[in-house]
Amino acid sequence: MSGSLLVWAPDGVPEIEAGDDLAAVLLAALPAEGFELAEGDVVVVTSKVVSKAEGRAVVMDRDEAVAAETVRLVARRGDTRIAETRHGLVLAAAGVDASGTEPGTVLLLPVDPDASARSLRSRFLQLAGVDVAVVVSDTMGRAWRTGQTDQAIGVAGLPPVDDLRGQDDGHGNVLTATVAAVADEVASAADLVKGKLGRRPFAVVRGLARRTTREDGPGAAALVRPAAEDMFRLGSHDVLPARRTVRSFTDRAVDRAAVRRAVAAAVTAPAPHHTTPWRFVLVEDPAVRWRLLDAMLAAWVADLRRDGFTDEQVARRTRRGDILRGAPVLVVPCLVGDGMHDYPDERRSRAEREMFVVATGAGVENFLVALAVEGLGSAWVSSTMFCRDLVRDELDLPAGWDPMGAVAVGHPAAAPADRPPRDPEKFLLVR
Repeated sequence: MSGSLLVWAPDGVPEIEAGDDLAAVLLAALPAEGFELAEGDVVVVTSKVVSKAEGRAVVMDRDEAVAAETVRLVARRGDTRIAETRHGLVLAAAGVDASGTEPGTVLLLPVDPDASARSLRSRFLQLAGVDVAVVVSDTMGRAWRTGQTDQAIGVAGLPPVDDLRGQDDGHGNVLTATVAAVADEVASAADLVKGKLGRRPFAVVRGLARRTTREDGPGAAALVRPAAEDMFRLGSHDVLPARRTVRSFTDRAVDRAAVRRAVAAAVTAPAPHHTTPWRFVLVEDPAVRWRLLDAMLAAWVADLRRDGFTDEQVARRTRRGDILRGAPVLVVPCLVGDGMHDYPDERRSRAEREMFVVATGAGVENFLVALAVEGLGSAWVSSTMFCRDLVRDELDLPAGWDPMGAVAVGHPAAAPADRPPRDPEKFLLVR
């Protein structure tokens, strides 16, 4: 029948152990169902039995196994961890499975699921004389959707995606984004008959012969979205560490709307007395920027010379300000004290101002983190705080606006080096 599929899963598959011949086990189970493999069939095998056959059932604490299999923690809530594996897969517990295996052991994903699929495909051809495609599947949750589905983590003999971009939809519309995840769809269809509790780890999908290929193909690795194209790269665990100081930028233009969205995030910071003490000056006019930076440099040089620095020392120290000249965008955060309480004594007046300074710092941190979420690098430089009157004059700011540093913004020329983890206990004092 045109446009139809036949999907079945054999019963009676024995428990798989390390070293078992999976292809032989499936072929032995098929006759009882009245079926035999045919050219162009797609055999879908759950990764759990592939892992067992490949000796990936290990005696290990589950948490230790998850940590060992994790290359990037994406999100965490309680004991639940969503993690990226070395395969590029993002899934719960880094794919470590404590079900369907002997107590005290856990199942790790196959070392190379695509290689496992290729090996199984070759073995089917050797034993049965038929050319079939193979999909190794695993169960994954999905952001924004309840429940789990099976997806392909290893593929051989089946193009994993069907790129329909550039084709006409039949109504004169050209498709611009449609790339069908064929291997994932096949894995999900097979899971409907395999089930989670039916002890049917294999399924055969018939009706896709036109899609299968003689070549093994690129495998399921082609389904892993490159990090540079991932709009949701930063999981909840990644957002704050993504804020790193970037000291060199490309000349790629910065989306001004992204900067404004970062300002919108900045002004959600906490502040005293229901005030809004944040202002952000976007220095977009090149002439204004260079005039400001030249004046700040002159003031800095004068300060250093008064301190007794030599010309060489002055030149070395002032080079730190080059970051503000090399960034595509310059932003000057300011503190505005509207609503600040006036006290008759210095102690409370000082504390009042410090509250507003802390609130401004919270806003600046929000701003920097939001820029990182937008894929932009930044560097906060304190220099405007040492010449506030000059900055107010050069930028023609109201008298009550207090410049609190400057932020260089742009696309990073290189990824910043990983920051060594810091032990929070070194920063804690318990009473």
